[in-house]
Amino acid sequence: MTELHLALLLRGPAHGYEVKQAYDRWFPDAKPLAFGQVYATLGRLVRDGLAEVVETRSEGGPERTVYAVTDEGRERLRAWLAEPAPPAVAGTEDVVRKTVVALRTSAPGRAARAVALDQRTAHLRRMRELQARDPAADDVATRLAHRYAVLHLDADLRWLDEAVEALDSPTPEEPR
Repeated sequence: MTELHLALLLRGPAHGYEVKQAYDRWFPDAKPLAFGQVYATLGRLVRDGLAEVVETRSEGGPERTVYAVTDEGRERLRAWLAEPAPPAVAGTEDVVRKTVVALRTSAPGRAARAVALDQRTAHLRRMRELQARDPAADDVATRLAHRYAVLHLDADLRWLDEAVEALDSPTPEEPR
């Protein structure tokens, strides 16, 4: 998240609220960034020399601290962008964890199947919400982030379908 804050500051000096708003615009399909996280991260960036406070202003409201990225911060962002992101580790998603926990802690298959079916319903609902958006209104970066969210949900739905099918198939009892 540190690097995302640096990227958001590359557009020019900004206070925490502006950083949060920009993040939420850049990633409209993601969980909105929490204010506490914004200010904590900005504080760490300043502490580590990756950002600096350029002014404190009060435009008729609460005092706002304005931050700017430093040369060291720009270099950190360049290095982060040059390093490929590691692929997601299998089993780290909550949907997988919940299904496995339900399977290992409940009556054989019943609770796990309900968890998988409930999750499938939630995924389908979110997929419909995403598909109802007008992608023509977005810039290419937003469209790509949106497409990633849709494809990720689609992969989860395929896994959930396989999980339900596996839970419906009789198999020898596994040790718990």
